[in-house]
Amino acid sequence: MKGKYRAAIALALLLILLPLTLVFTVGYWLPGFAGIWLPPGTRIALEQPPRLTRHAIILPDLRYLAGECELATVDNAILTHPSRWQLHVDALTLNPECFSDMPAGNENPAAPRTLAEWQAMLPMSWVSIKKLTLTPWPQYAGALDASLTPERQRLRFSGDRIEFEAQLQGQALRVTKLNLNVADAIPPITLLGDFTLPLVPDGLPTQGRTVARLHLPFAPQEAQAELEWQDNRGQLLISATGDADPLLDLPWTLTAQTFTLSDGRWRWPYQGFPLSGRVALKAENWRAGLEGAQLSGRINVLTEGAAGKGNAVMTFGPGRLSMTQSEMPLRITGEAKQDAMVFYAMLPADLNGPLLAPQVRFQPGALLRSRGRVIDSLNIDEVRWPLAGVKLTPQGVDGRLQAILRAHEPAMGDMALHLDGRADNFLPDAGVWRWRYWGEGNFKPMQARWDVAGRGEWRDSVIELSELATGFDKLQYGAMLMSKPRLRLTSPVRWERQDAATDFSGALQLDAGPTTFSGGSVLPPSTLTFSVKGSGPTAFQFKGDLRAQAIGPVRVHGRWDGVRLRGQAWWPAQPLAVFQPLIPPDWKMALRDGQFYAQVAFSAAGDQGFEAGGHGVVKKGSAWTTDNKINGVDFVLPFRYSDAVWQLGARGPVRLRIDEIESQVTARNVTADLQGSYPWSEARPLLLSNVSVDMLGGQISLQQLRMPQHDAALLRLHNLSASEFITATKVKQVALSGAVNGALPLWLENPRWIIKDGWLTSPGPLTLRLDKEMADAMAKDNVAAGAAINWLRYMEISHSWTTLTLDNLGVLSMSAELEGTSRLNGKSNAVRLNYRHQENLFTLWRSLRFGDNLQTWLEQHAQLPGAPCQPAGAVCEEEK
Repeated sequence: MKGKYRAAIALALLLILLPLTLVFTVGYWLPGFAGIWLPPGTRIALEQPPRLTRHAIILPDLRYLAGECELATVDNAILTHPSRWQLHVDALTLNPECFSDMPAGNENPAAPRTLAEWQAMLPMSWVSIKKLTLTPWPQYAGALDASLTPERQRLRFSGDRIEFEAQLQGQALRVTKLNLNVADAIPPITLLGDFTLPLVPDGLPTQGRTVARLHLPFAPQEAQAELEWQDNRGQLLISATGDADPLLDLPWTLTAQTFTLSDGRWRWPYQGFPLSGRVALKAENWRAGLEGAQLSGRINVLTEGAAGKGNAVMTFGPGRLSMTQSEMPLRITGEAKQDAMVFYAMLPADLNGPLLAPQVRFQPGALLRSRGRVIDSLNIDEVRWPLAGVKLTPQGVDGRLQAILRAHEPAMGDMALHLDGRADNFLPDAGVWRWRYWGEGNFKPMQARWDVAGRGEWRDSVIELSELATGFDKLQYGAMLMSKPRLRLTSPVRWERQDAATDFSGALQLDAGPTTFSGGSVLPPSTLTFSVKGSGPTAFQFKGDLRAQAIGPVRVHGRWDGVRLRGQAWWPAQPLAVFQPLIPPDWKMALRDGQFYAQVAFSAAGDQGFEAGGHGVVKKGSAWTTDNKINGVDFVLPFRYSDAVWQLGARGPVRLRIDEIESQVTARNVTADLQGSYPWSEARPLLLSNVSVDMLGGQISLQQLRMPQHDAALLRLHNLSASEFITATKVKQVALSGAVNGALPLWLENPRWIIKDGWLTSPGPLTLRLDKEMADAMAKDNVAAGAAINWLRYMEISHSWTTLTLDNLGVLSMSAELEGTSRLNGKSNAVRLNYRHQENLFTLWRSLRFGDNLQTWLEQHAQLPGAPCQPAGAVCEEEK
């Protein structure tokens, strides 16, 4: 009996301890035990053992592996059974790439095959996954909720970019909601539809119809996609709202081994560049999935522009696309035309690598060319992009990158530019692209040839121009000739593009030889140095200075914001004498004393052009010539320039003040003010005012001259000394003393006149005396004229009145009346003299020594007292 009790106790202990042992060691035996039912080559792994509570089984983590690839990862799975089975998972991550690591094996004959058999196996359950993620598309992660029964299955998925609701009852699938956010700036794609699934769920639904609404990128309106099929035939139509013609029409057929898309049509009428074409696709052995299917097809693109119609064709296959190793030959041939540009393509290539990370390698002979007109006047003779050996991958472009451009512009000239470099897995702001460039051309407007050469690289987020050398052999425009201007880098131009540390910097120098102007003016060799600093090529500040030996420096600084260039320039005060090289030698002028300084603010933009404003000042200037000395020049030039119009005297008039001009006639206290627009117009006139000069013992003044001119500007002569005028002109044959007043109506915009109906008079007596030797010679040579000359040897003029007119050819017409008393040998005679005179003033001005001309005139026009009046004017009366 005692032995039986011991055996019973041992069996009871075994029955109690064995379940406890299995529960506490489940983390060790469960993975191996589950492997009995898992596909060959797969297994599960637990980092932490499961936990059992009174109402739930908790798996803190679980990993499902195919070989060494982690196919699924489960975080914190909780299984309960309130009224039906309920599974809650915090996170489930699936990696579809691991399916390729699962070895192929014979299917289990006892496994369910039909859809109904699969549905019958489903327990009454709820499934809730807080976050479901597919590793290739983490942006589409979301929450999954499912309600499962053998009769009906409901599914709901909610994420930032996808929302989905569907219900399956038997073979009928109804999608009640599908919203897909492809991009933030594009409204979501919506889809609704009913489908009939096949009895054996190893193919597409046997029939169905679905309608989706979507916003196509770059299209102005919403589009509708409609997919309808019956058995093995179907059609996909995508149409824009309000457009009768579909954007995409794809009829297709499906057999047991082949999927065929034939005679598909597409068009894209938007963006001002209409495109259209056809598409064909054939997939053989499609049941084997993407890995086993063999694909081939073609797509063509029809274009039309000012250069005519173009047709480009891309053919691909036969080949395969694979998640591990794709092999697909490609070829693009033909031409495309947009506006006046034509593009030619001959691009053989191969697509290889995993489908999620493919690479395209261009084969020998790959070449892209273009020609035509970019703008109305710029003709692209040819652009060539050789692409042989270049590889495109998700990591970027790899290989040698070249470009050759030849172009010409009838008015500007021709050019040839070359680019050669190498890319190493380059994408914008990733990888490395090193390049060098060179070129040459003609610049017709300035009769010059130019050249350029340099090097640079784009490494990750940094673009650096390390070498630059460019310039002209000369610049010639009109009478200006600049010799050999050259631009070079003094510090590399470097652009850091990272948002957190954007930086743009560099320094350049422009050197030029002597610049010559008409008449012999020469600007010495000049140098412009400047540096840039900012966040990028569209936002930087610059500063620099310009020097031409002793001239300058002119300091410049400003900023560029991508739209408008703003800046200021200062010309510090420096002696006026440094500008001596700009004075032509023929002028024989020497700059002496004085200073010059200036300041200018400027702005330039595409919509406004160039604008500037500022002032220039000359203080106490002095210049000497062979015959003149100009002293005490004060000149202030405030100005603005906008829309090709100079606004002179923006905040005050342009002011000219000269203390003294020493010449044959000394002028003092010269003043002039100028204000208005140039070119002038009725709305914006130009006014010259406050013109005054003290000379010949009196004053010459001009109150106002308005351009465009409606009225004559009155030039006034006040109390000018006749004796000073005779002395200044060095006329020795005649002596004249007394004062002269006058008014000369001045015209600058008259088709005929310069001075019209001007007058001169004497406010007091004038005294005329002829040189004795001249008078004796005239009387001896001409007896008739001698008597008249004798009465003019000494004459006191009590009244004079002269009118004069000057036309725009320089012809001066003058008419004078003189009344006075002639005194000769103690006798007094009243003399009344009327005369007219005509002469070309421009010819007369060539020499101010006109005494000989006066003597000739007197000989021709003087008459005896008492003689009849002559038509040309004579002494008409004698009184004792």
